[in-house]
Order: sequence, then structure tokens, then C-alpha cells
Amino acid sequence: MSTDPRDAVRLPQGGRLRKRLAKWKQDARTLKTEVVVLYLASRDPRTPWYAKVLLAVVIGYAISPIDLIPDFIPVLGYVDDLVLIPAGVAAVRKLIPAEVLDECRARARSGTAFTSRQKWIGAVLIVAVWLLVLYLFLKLLVGVLR
Repeated sequence: MSTDPRDAVRLPQGGRLRKRLAKWKQDARTLKTEVVVLYLASRDPRTPWYAKVLLAVVIGYAISPIDLIPDFIPVLGYVDDLVLIPAGVAAVRKLIPAEVLDECRARARSGTAFTSRQKWIGAVLIVAVWLLVLYLFLKLLVGVLR
């Protein structure tokens, strides 16, 4: 019997859960790459203006707190997000020329999509947002405890 604590949580080889988790991991990687591809394509001058507008609408809807079906409605609240956003992304990909998408995919996979400066700016913005959220949470907590 192994004494390695990681063995206690290892999933059996070939199990359905292991396969599902591996598929989710691959899907997440693909989604991350496709988001970068769409960003790069939106900045390419060969991308039609109407594809850029539709992409802005899809992104705006994805981050908007206002939905067609409110999220607090059980099950149905997330259906619009699970259907409309992927459908919008698929429509945008069909509107962008194939050669633009191929070039953007190559850039996204090669890791040259963003400069070091852009990566640092993005990281600083994310940290700043989380610090703001933490500050507001602590301020709210102190106010409640008084």
C-alpha cells in the first residue's frame, strides 16, 4: 500500500470521471485559445465591420448583468447564456474570413499574441480589480460588524 497522500485522491485509470475531466480541461484550453483568436481577429483590418460589431454585442451580453431570462430563475436562467453566447461566437467565426482566423490561431498558439508589456498591464488590472473587491468586501464586513 502506498503512503503517498496523493494516491488517496487519484481516480481510477480509464474511469468515466477521468475522461470527462480530461475533456473539460481540453475544452477550457480550446476556449481560452479561441477567445484570444477572436480578440486578435477583431483587431485585424481584414475583419468586416459587422463581425466586429456582432463580437462586441456578444461580449457585451456575456458580461452584462442584464439577461433575457434572469439568472435567479432555476435552470432557465442559465439557458440563455449557454445557448446565445456560443451561438453568437459561432456566428462571429463564420463572418470572419478563414485566412484571418488561421493566422490569428497561429499567433495565439505560438504565444506571440501579446507583448510582455500587454501581459503586465493585464495582470496589474486583474490584481487591481481583485484588490478593489477585497477592499469593498472588508468595508462592508466592518460596517456590518459595528
